[in-house]
Amino acid sequence: MKLKVAIVGASGYVGGELLRVIASHPMLEVKTLTANTNAGQKISALHPHLASFRDFQFQETTKENLQNHDVVFLALPHTKSAEVSKWFDGETLVIDCGADFRLEDAVAWQKFYGTEHQAAWPYGMPELLTSNFAEGGTKAREQLAATTRIAVPGCNATAVTLAFAPALAADLIEPQELTSVLSVGTSGAGRNASVNLLASEINAGASAYQVGGVHRHIPEIQQNLNRVSTAPTKISFTPVLVPMTRGIIAVNTAKLKPGVTLDQLRAAFEQAYGDEKFVRVLPAGEYPNTKSTLGANLALIGLGIDEDANRAVIISAIDNLVKGTAGAAVQSMNIALGFDESTGLAIDGVAP
Repeated sequence: MKLKVAIVGASGYVGGELLRVIASHPMLEVKTLTANTNAGQKISALHPHLASFRDFQFQETTKENLQNHDVVFLALPHTKSAEVSKWFDGETLVIDCGADFRLEDAVAWQKFYGTEHQAAWPYGMPELLTSNFAEGGTKAREQLAATTRIAVPGCNATAVTLAFAPALAADLIEPQELTSVLSVGTSGAGRNASVNLLASEINAGASAYQVGGVHRHIPEIQQNLNRVSTAPTKISFTPVLVPMTRGIIAVNTAKLKPGVTLDQLRAAFEQAYGDEKFVRVLPAGEYPNTKSTLGANLALIGLGIDEDANRAVIISAIDNLVKGTAGAAVQSMNIALGFDESTGLAIDGVAP
C-alpha cells in the first residue's frame, strides 16, 4: 500500500519540484496539496508541466486538511514551518524544506532570522561528513534512519558543504581561509521574490546580493563544516544572481596546508564520496557545468590547485531545486522509511 503524502506550500517552486519528483516514486501517493493565496486554484495554473496532477486543486493550509497523512513536506517561507509542524504527532514523518529546524545555535538563529529558535531536527544531507577521517568519517545518513522529523539543507549550503567537507576532514586546508562565490539561478529566491518579477533587470546581467557576511546560509555552512574541522571555520560567502532559472555553481577556494598536493586532495574526495550515488567527483582536469545537473539529484565536483596562490580550487554544481531541495528531501525520506535511498530519484539530467 502506498504512503499518503501532503505538500504544504505546494504552489511555490519547491512545492512544484517535490510534486515532479514524487510522481516517479513507486511508494508514494499525493493526497493533499495546500497553498495560501492560491488556495482553490488548479495545480495546472502554476505548474502546467505537471500533467499527472492537472486535476488537483490547492487546498487551504489548515490542520484539518493535513490530518491522516503518512508523510508531510513543508515547503513554506522561512520561520513559517515551526507553527505548522506542531499539528502532527510523532507518527507522521514531517520534512521541512525551509530553514526553521536547521540550526542548532539559538544565538545564530536569532541573528540571521530574528525570531525565537525552536529546535534542530536531523539534517537531510545524507552524504554530509559528521566526523573527520581520523574519527572514522561518519555521515549524516546514520541520524536519518527511522526518524520522523527531517530538516532539509539550504541549496547554497549543500553546494558549499559538499565542496569543503572532505578537505577539512582530511586536514588539508586551513579552516579559517575559506571563500565561496556562487552563481545562483533565480528560482533560488522563491516564486514570490520580487527579483523574479524584474525580468528586464535579470536578463543579460548578474548581480551580487546579501553581500558582507549576512546571508542566512552562512551559519548553516559553518555548523556543517565545524563537525569535521580541526578548528572553527570562517568563510567569506558571496552569492551572485545570474540569468538562469535553476542551478548553482560554486567556486570554493581555501589556503592549503603546507605540502598538500592535488593527488592528496583528490584522494580525500574519493574517500568521502567514492561510494556515493548522488555525489560525483569529476576526472582530473574536468569541472562541472550546471546544465549537467538540471533535473538530477546529483552534485558534481571538480578539483584543482592554484599553485601560485597556494589554494585549493573546488568547483561544485547542483540543481538548486533537486539536489538542493526536493531531491534531498525525498532521498532523506527514503532513508527514514527504510526504502532504498535512490528510490524515485534520478542521477540523469535533462537535455539543455
